[in-house]
Amino acid sequence: MDFGASRRGTDVGPSAMRVAGLGQELRRIGYKVLREVDIHVPAMETRDTKARKARFKAEILSVCVNLAVTVENSLKNGAIPVVIGGDHSIAMGTVAGVAGHYRNQDKSIGLIWFDAHGDMNIPSSSPSGNIHGMPLSHILGIGDEDLAGIGGFVGKVRPENVALVGIRDLDNRERKIIRDSGIHAYTMREIDERGMAVVAEEILKVVNKDTAGFHMSFDVDGCDPSVMPGSGTLVPGGISYREAHLLLEYCADSNRMTSMELVELNPLLDQANISAERAVRLVGSAFGKAIL
Repeated sequence: MDFGASRRGTDVGPSAMRVAGLGQELRRIGYKVLREVDIHVPAMETRDTKARKARFKAEILSVCVNLAVTVENSLKNGAIPVVIGGDHSIAMGTVAGVAGHYRNQDKSIGLIWFDAHGDMNIPSSSPSGNIHGMPLSHILGIGDEDLAGIGGFVGKVRPENVALVGIRDLDNRERKIIRDSGIHAYTMREIDERGMAVVAEEILKVVNKDTAGFHMSFDVDGCDPSVMPGSGTLVPGGISYREAHLLLEYCADSNRMTSMELVELNPLLDQANISAERAVRLVGSAFGKAIL
């Protein structure tokens, strides 16, 4: 899906990941890939939107509702959902499905949000109206009632169990939303000063405190553009390839990751599919692939 973004191309991100061998990578680690499911997304070329504060809201809402049901059913069947996007607005559906599954067991989840951006605008604060800059706020229950209510409940995660990591590019009004939300935000300065190992250990404490586990929402633009050139929202000064691997290796070691999604991969802007190939290796680290 690329309804949530300004630049076209994230809709072919899943194909690039498949070509780069995501399924084979998971099988090599020892997992069974039980089923691949495509969530129907209408073509943007056949749609128009008059909404300027939440562009293509109806289409995004419909896709996320279907995605939430698919993710929840996957967990009910004992599988681990791996969701490949697409722009980051799909996370509203993914997290609704994961949180809904554990909510039925009177449990809550933690959330690692790996991103160069805060993704915590709301329609009234967003300078662009692009919903891929709003999913985390709606997951927390802030903003548009329909987007916040995907899955039939509001507040998919508790703010104190959310770790936003890698941020370095925020909108002016978004800063206040983040500060007021109560989430844990780890900027690039903090990672530079403290080191990824220390930050990763702290993140895992945040997302695992009184939860059933955590969901990993991984935006490729959290990495430095030299690592992931294939994204439409590049911001220099990001997380290195090894730092990203280390965080995901820590996640695997914890054995607490309930689910994962990878978003904002744009093959139209990539260099010979190198970003997809690196993304596949990063997913491998999240699922326990070791160097030795």
